[in-house]
Amino acid sequence: MSNLQRRQSAKGEWIPTEGAWPVDPQDDVDVSQDRVWVDGCFDFAHHGHAGAMLQARQLGSELLVGVHSDEAILENKGPTVMRLNERMMAVEACRWATKAIPHAPYVTSLPWISHYGCHFVVHGDDITSDSDGKDCYRYVKAAGRFKVVKRTPGISTTDLVGRMLLCTKSHFIQSLEKRLSGDEGPGGELERHREGEAMLQRIRDYATDATGRAPGCDVWYWHASRPAKLRRTTTSNATNAASTEPRPGAASSQAASSAFGPVKEEKGKFHQLVQGKGVKPGQVVVYVDGGWDLFSSGHIEFLRKVTEIEENAAKERGWYTGEAKADRISKSGEDYGPVFLIAGIHDDEVINHWKGINYPIMNIFERGLCVLQCKYIHAAIFGAPFSLSKAFLLTLPYGTPIAVYHGITKFMPLTYDPYAVAKTLNIYREVANHEFQNVNAAEIVARIMKSRALYEERQRKKGEKGVSEEAEKIRQELEREQRRKEVEGQFGI
Repeated sequence: MSNLQRRQSAKGEWIPTEGAWPVDPQDDVDVSQDRVWVDGCFDFAHHGHAGAMLQARQLGSELLVGVHSDEAILENKGPTVMRLNERMMAVEACRWATKAIPHAPYVTSLPWISHYGCHFVVHGDDITSDSDGKDCYRYVKAAGRFKVVKRTPGISTTDLVGRMLLCTKSHFIQSLEKRLSGDEGPGGELERHREGEAMLQRIRDYATDATGRAPGCDVWYWHASRPAKLRRTTTSNATNAASTEPRPGAASSQAASSAFGPVKEEKGKFHQLVQGKGVKPGQVVVYVDGGWDLFSSGHIEFLRKVTEIEENAAKERGWYTGEAKADRISKSGEDYGPVFLIAGIHDDEVINHWKGINYPIMNIFERGLCVLQCKYIHAAIFGAPFSLSKAFLLTLPYGTPIAVYHGITKFMPLTYDPYAVAKTLNIYREVANHEFQNVNAAEIVARIMKSRALYEERQRKKGEKGVSEEAEKIRQELEREQRRKEVEGQFGI
């Protein structure tokens, strides 16, 4: 950042020289009240960040998002979990963000927001301070160019780091369906119903389109038995897709069989939670699934590549010609892309069954919101099965997808193929490895554990409970035990 000059009036407030702004435009833009600015660290993309961007986007027609550098965050707050390029990718993938701007000053700068044509700066109702303890928004507040939105309750980067370090499971949701209906959860009946409705409303909010004001994503819940969600596929024969093979580390095949029973083809039932735009004429329907835990650059790049593959195929079909575009607009009133991407989201119990320890770090509600805010997603199915059966694929609300995409590598060794049925139907496709291939929940937790002392200090500053040496030893022992189970399961020990 040698082309940047330091302005002495505000610590950390960097003003680029002419022609050296991090992203175009290089010339000043006319300031508009419809152009809104938000900024922050956006350290691994939890739904609280997306919630702030959604509310900000609803206040204007464009949303510019400033992202602080690793160095500025370390100076003012503490170490980041994700690197700048990873955090930028997460912001750019948010459907409500118009543009992401790296190296934005930690103390929000009037020259920066004015250069990019933003009149208002939006932030949550919590106070953010710099390393001197001063309000980071003091300059825009003094100029009358600051607006407050509600901070998303119940989630923060600090909270998620605590879950990782302390190995807690209290955030798990037994049944999202029952939690939304108020039949499960903490508190009395009235409290549970209020919380369930609030959660459902959050899902509706995150399922909005790029304006944040109109319907966007379709949202479904797949109701099925526990065995159907935990099922494993060892054969491409859809009528005999169940297996008595135990979970890695289980006592015996007999034990696994008695625990789950023989699994028949089960269609399950799709219940629509939110009605979005649905499939548009000519769009191809593709399916992906996963845990999407600590939704990060690895997930985002995978989704981007799936979209890119299908867009390239559509280009060959003439999707992007002027005539085809005009035809879509005349028939539907708007243009749209060629891909309708459905994301299946596994239950907490399913992920914990396979990954152990205290995974997932985010529960299914939190992971679902992360999926919904991503601009590559058009529909989400909560409670999707771990292994895809023929019954599930053939009864999807949009019909059988033309493709089921997955990455080349898997998070753990498996002695069976969860995608055997998709391969038999000749709809299985693989996405090549990429530079963010290994950025997943396990990698993020490993980064936290490697720098435990630094994160301990960050937690202490936030007033959070510290993590003892004993707690770290317990987690390390759980990880060793899980690795042993994986090896034993792979070799049938």
